[in-house]
Amino acid sequence: MSNKYDVIVIGSGPAGYVAAIRAAQLGLKTACIEKWKDKQGNGVNGGTCLNVGCIPSKALLDSSHKYHEAKSAYAAHGIGVNDVSIDVPSMIARKEKIVKQMSTGITGLFKANKVTPLFGTGKLLANRKVQFVSKDGNEEILEAENVILASGSLPVNIPVAPVDGDVIVDSTGALEFTEVPERLGVIGAGVIGLELGSVWKRLGSNVILLEAMESFLAMMDQQVAKEAQKIYKKQGLDIRLGCRVTGSEVVEKDGKKEVIVTYSDKDGNEATETFDKLIVCVGRRPFTDGLLSDDSGVKLDERGSIYVNDLCSTSAPGVWAIGDVVRGPMLAHKGSEEGVMVAERIAGQKTVMNYDIIPNVIYTHPEIASVGRTEEQIKADGEEYNVGVFPFLAIGRAVAADESDGIVKMIADAKTDRVLGCHIVGPSAPDLVQQVAIAMEFGSSAEDIGMTIFGHPTFSEAVKEAALAVNGHAIHMPNRKKK
Repeated sequence: MSNKYDVIVIGSGPAGYVAAIRAAQLGLKTACIEKWKDKQGNGVNGGTCLNVGCIPSKALLDSSHKYHEAKSAYAAHGIGVNDVSIDVPSMIARKEKIVKQMSTGITGLFKANKVTPLFGTGKLLANRKVQFVSKDGNEEILEAENVILASGSLPVNIPVAPVDGDVIVDSTGALEFTEVPERLGVIGAGVIGLELGSVWKRLGSNVILLEAMESFLAMMDQQVAKEAQKIYKKQGLDIRLGCRVTGSEVVEKDGKKEVIVTYSDKDGNEATETFDKLIVCVGRRPFTDGLLSDDSGVKLDERGSIYVNDLCSTSAPGVWAIGDVVRGPMLAHKGSEEGVMVAERIAGQKTVMNYDIIPNVIYTHPEIASVGRTEEQIKADGEEYNVGVFPFLAIGRAVAADESDGIVKMIADAKTDRVLGCHIVGPSAPDLVQQVAIAMEFGSSAEDIGMTIFGHPTFSEAVKEAALAVNGHAIHMPNRKKK
């Protein structure tokens, strides 16, 4: 094996594997190092997202939703289903099959694009040298013209609820339950907490989410967040805001383990809840453990992320960093696009990335999706704006599909009518918000979207109507009178 490359990528998650493939496509001799192993000890690509994140969680979300529909929603359509049951081990096996299929897909892409896969650990040394220790323990020093760091992130652990992998688990452990816990606690009602809580609630768990923040989904547009909170409450998710967990104790009762969680509620009163399982979902941190030698020249910022400029270049010449390990939202698609940008810049192109238009999604049911700025952010910036809001309840396709919960909210500049943001809770929200992201990329006005012909009947008509509502022209609901 040669030890000299044009590009070495450390990490094969959505940021790293995309960077490696694009670099190879551009004619650069590329290797990609990955430390992840499957249960048999074989090296696998895909990182957190594919192995224990985006893909397996969506597999379980879809399985649990199908079960919930069969148990609770089919009757309204005249479909009779008797004795609906869930086989959790089979559901988990399906998830693992999907993960293996997707990981094998990356292996095939590496082969097709002539990327050299290296399974083991990589550590950046001075002068773009990389210490590679294979999964068999063999050490080698590799050299590269450019190194791309894409080491990803890890779940944050908290001392008051130490993960034991059995009763108290992180997001990874929550994908491995072999039976439905009767009482499930979730610390954190953010994206991951809501998604995992939704999976097990649909399957029959009594779910309580304890969230330290006093506002629900504080990073989202608050009108949409409040609409989502109402929907989740109707679904039976018990979301308790302003609750700070102060301790946890695993005890044994009647031969079974359970965990007693102590917390202070929003009024400052101490309270306790007992759960069969507890999921800790309080965020993720950049993973740089063992990644950098002291003389690598790469600096970290105050959050522990690798410091980069707008083009993902680090403080060390020829060293780049992308994905969860750098600033910005920890989103797979953001990391992938950074990977493409960096590979193309290494190849001499002038590619830049538009960080203002990155869609954000929460895969509950209904889903939540957003792009651009929230009303709170625009207001804080002191800009004048107009808002259009349209409910799915007034969309024929949504009513026909029993998917009428939620709204589309569009915000446009008051003077230019240029779209500044779109926020959706409702059916197919991620796909609908992507339509607006494309429009925003081309500098679209709300009027442009409102004048576009949308198919009927479709969910996406709600986007058109919200765009029309920005300027008081919605057709299928009364418009607000201008003050």
